[in-house]
Amino acid sequence: MRIVAETGKPIAQVAQDLGINETTLASWVSRARRAGGAVARGESEEFARLRRENARLKKDSKELAMERDVLERCMVLWVK
Repeated sequence: MRIVAETGKPIAQVAQDLGINETTLASWVSRARRAGGAVARGESEEFARLRRENARLKKDSKELAMERDVLERCMVLWVK
């Protein structure tokens, strides 16, 4: 239920990934939503924060990889 709520993936895909019946998962998700949601508000906010941090870290990683590539090329030219 949390995977469906946190990732936004379709129930069918999550059920297939987990190897469970789609109808069973749909029933669990429906029950959790009626009970007030599968994910508590605090957990939902934490998930959003982690998502933003992950995006920032991916961007930083990409920039560092580009800088590394430039420095490697400079070293090759400098050694020649």
